[in-house]
Amino acid sequence: MGETPSDPIFSELRPRLVRLAYRMLGSVADAEDVVQDTWMRWLATDRATVCQPAAFLRTIVTRLCLNELKSARRRRESYVGSWLPEPIFDPEDDDGADDITMPLMLALERLSPLERAAFLLHDVFGMDFDDVSSAIGREAAACRKLASRARAHVAEARPRFAVGREQGLKLATAFFTASRTGDMASLRALLSEDVVVYADGGGKVPTSQRPHVGLSATMLLHEQLARIFRAQPSQLIHYAIIDGLPGFVTIEGGNVVQTTALYIEQTKVVAIYCTRNPDKLRHVISALPH
Repeated sequence: MGETPSDPIFSELRPRLVRLAYRMLGSVADAEDVVQDTWMRWLATDRATVCQPAAFLRTIVTRLCLNELKSARRRRESYVGSWLPEPIFDPEDDDGADDITMPLMLALERLSPLERAAFLLHDVFGMDFDDVSSAIGREAAACRKLASRARAHVAEARPRFAVGREQGLKLATAFFTASRTGDMASLRALLSEDVVVYADGGGKVPTSQRPHVGLSATMLLHEQLARIFRAQPSQLIHYAIIDGLPGFVTIEGGNVVQTTALYIEQTKVVAIYCTRNPDKLRHVISALPH
């Protein structure tokens, strides 16, 4: 990364540009690189000719992300085990926030790059289709179709009965306590019948290579984990909202940093997302107290 931009226009827009790039790529590091590249291009631009800086910069970010997605998809085809986006922690306030959660990020992965761009720019970041057209190089009518197809694909990933922040963190606390103390009865009461556990270690740290599907498989997994936790207790760092979902950050097995995000509908956990790949947690690790 280069120096922090001193240009007031870019500095104000930078958090939203990073968020757009992250939503496109699912990688914090790649998003930061794209925005840094955008900054360099902004420096080389005659800004007197730019009528709408926000739209101009979003266009640059989008095009850079579309180029990056080509190589990113090739990397993910050879990825070891389940792939999850790098976890990000939502801001305490609503500035720049959106309603994209971990399940929706995974649904976006199944879209074509152009569908993903059209959906994000229009449905999430509020650009009209004329600006979307300029950003991705397609006619406005084509962009409407791209966004419509994307909307249909991701509809199921949007929460139907999402819990509020306070209730979600309360359930995350109950989940942590039950799973780490081996209280299987309390844990079972928190889980839905069709709960799924995803774990992303990227081949770098031990983790299940495939998702655990269903209540029985999930309970068996946590019975095995409970024995590990008794021998090597988890170190809770803090509870947090992770990609729109309640969860927590821990240190497992003495030195493995892990984020756990819980997808909750009403009062039941329907999906558990554990990220353990250290390459995806550098921004988390660097923020931990030493």
